[in-house]
Amino acid sequence: VAGWLENWVTYRRLPEAITVLFLAANPRDTTRIGLDEEIRLIDHKLRASEHRDAVTLKAAWAVRPDDLLQALNRYRPHVVHFAGHGNEDEIALQDADGKSKPISTDLLVQLMQLMIDNVGLVVFNTCQSRKHAEAVTAHVDVAIGMNASIDDEAARIFAAQFYSAIGFGRSVQQAFEQARLELELEGIQGAAIPELFARPGVDPNQIFLVRP
Repeated sequence: VAGWLENWVTYRRLPEAITVLFLAANPRDTTRIGLDEEIRLIDHKLRASEHRDAVTLKAAWAVRPDDLLQALNRYRPHVVHFAGHGNEDEIALQDADGKSKPISTDLLVQLMQLMIDNVGLVVFNTCQSRKHAEAVTAHVDVAIGMNASIDDEAARIFAAQFYSAIGFGRSVQQAFEQARLELELEGIQGAAIPELFARPGVDPNQIFLVRP
């Protein structure tokens, strides 16, 4: 399987449009967070970007474990965005009763291994998700995770600015740095919490998700 670096950096081989899949879960036994506000802000920023027609945003809500493969197969996303709760060992999806259903790092790695033909970037916009992001880069080119608990507002603003920069044709590295800077510009703590990881041999400065 050809690496995503080769596919993305060579502009003529890029897809005409990329798909971002927003996977949201806020189980009823966890703290209420504004996932609807997060995707609303991401959508708003993407619509205002230069290459808005090159990015399609899809969402799955109240995600259960058996929804994961269904959504990934249905949309074949280039970017997978997990939004919700988690810790250093797992992220929280939902069970049939709406309560927390943990998914471990190992299972997340296995999931991404099955999707290497289309997924190139994974964003874990959940608390203490650094370990997950670093682990999945065994199979995907780049991933973003959080090295501590992140405030709900900070998570929304970081994500929205990241995708805004992507929509303006910036590289993954540039978009990541802009998103962290946006937190500082807004006077919101937590700019050092997001971390960017790359598969060995991959330079995030050379990965562009949309055509220039």
